[in-house]
Amino acid sequence: MKKMSINDAAKLFGVSKEAIHNRVRRGSLQTVTQDGVKLVLIEDTSHANTKTSPQKKSHSMDDRYYQLLEEQNKRLQERVEKLEDETRELRSQKEQMLIDEREKIELIYRQKDEQLKSILEAITTKFLPNLSAQSLFDVEHLDAELESDDESEEEPKSEPIEGKMISLKKYIKRYKLSKGESVRLHKALKEFVTIDRRAVLIGSKYYINSKLKPFSILH
Repeated sequence: MKKMSINDAAKLFGVSKEAIHNRVRRGSLQTVTQDGVKLVLIEDTSHANTKTSPQKKSHSMDDRYYQLLEEQNKRLQERVEKLEDETRELRSQKEQMLIDEREKIELIYRQKDEQLKSILEAITTKFLPNLSAQSLFDVEHLDAELESDDESEEEPKSEPIEGKMISLKKYIKRYKLSKGESVRLHKALKEFVTIDRRAVLIGSKYYINSKLKPFSILH
């Protein structure tokens, strides 16, 4: 019996080192440890006879079989890695498409908002040419009007329209409007009185038809 390293045994049989290790695990090859190094025991080929030939042939076929399996496993692993790369690329493309679509939608909404602002500014300029932006949001004026509103003051008559004209203060009490709603109503009235005769401005006080619902003015 000859002793040789795993590497030398692989070269002798023309197989990989893994194939030699497989043989060792199956017990078809014996090993010894010498000076801490594992050596493979190989029969002397110079004294081999015909009785050992079938066994060698079987070992050679096993080695080719395992080598084939290793090659197939390697190809499958490469295929899996390729598919994973393609999956990551598709996921990245999908995420980018979603980002692009979201940006397009946001741009459309921004453009629509700008158009709406332009329309509102044009309407304000047309119907309220003498009112400044500051006067439209003058909340203190509303408070002063509500405080100074005289309950005994006679409201103007609403001749062509059904319903009684009442002061802004009475209107707010009648419909139980909150402070925020009252402020919004006061702002809206400055434009509303110019386009609807169900609300009028007499001096510095507003009078509203009692039949007119708040949402008709606020929306």
